[in-house]
Amino acid sequence: MSGQAFYKGPTGREGIIDTGSVEWMRASSSVRHTGGLHGKERGKGFQLWVAMPPELELAEPHSQYLDASAFETVDPARIIMGEYKGRKSIVAAPAGMTYLDVRLKAGGRWSFIPPKGHNVAWIAVHEGGVSAAEYISSGELAVFEESEGGIHFEAASDTGFVLGSAIKHPYDLVTGYYSVHTNAAALSQGERNIAQIGSRLHSQGVLKQAR
Repeated sequence: MSGQAFYKGPTGREGIIDTGSVEWMRASSSVRHTGGLHGKERGKGFQLWVAMPPELELAEPHSQYLDASAFETVDPARIIMGEYKGRKSIVAAPAGMTYLDVRLKAGGRWSFIPPKGHNVAWIAVHEGGVSAAEYISSGELAVFEESEGGIHFEAASDTGFVLGSAIKHPYDLVTGYYSVHTNAAALSQGERNIAQIGSRLHSQGVLKQAR
């Protein structure tokens, strides 16, 4: 949303994410990845964590680093991930999810009609405040009742929020210390992969053993 961040990916690629840019990192079978704020400007952004379907949760890792110019805007919404009104993001996310960066002027109204089959949705407000049945102010996250119906917004002031909608994840979530999987066997394999990466980095002197 503002400021800059640096990244260093699993292949050794590294660089700077500018305002409006996006990093998509699919860890899957596990990766070593690092990053943080860059420069003197105060940074503001969002991390979205996504539970993968079984066919991707232990796949080869994948990453994209996309400038702000890579994203289309339709009405007040910048399409970060998925599809909206016939436009599709180039972020290589699984099907069935949409993620939008929305800006409304004070008094502005907007109705979000979710893609077919999307029955879960939420927003996180980072500036101003907006009404959507109830008032949601900056710093708050709201999860809507399950429905495929539209959601109607009215901004009380100049407002910015991110909105996510999706087809509900059909699997139970099995959680570990580092990650989330669809079953215990996949979680166990993922944690073994993480341990192997850690051992290799310790032997290379990249990481130091905790005392």
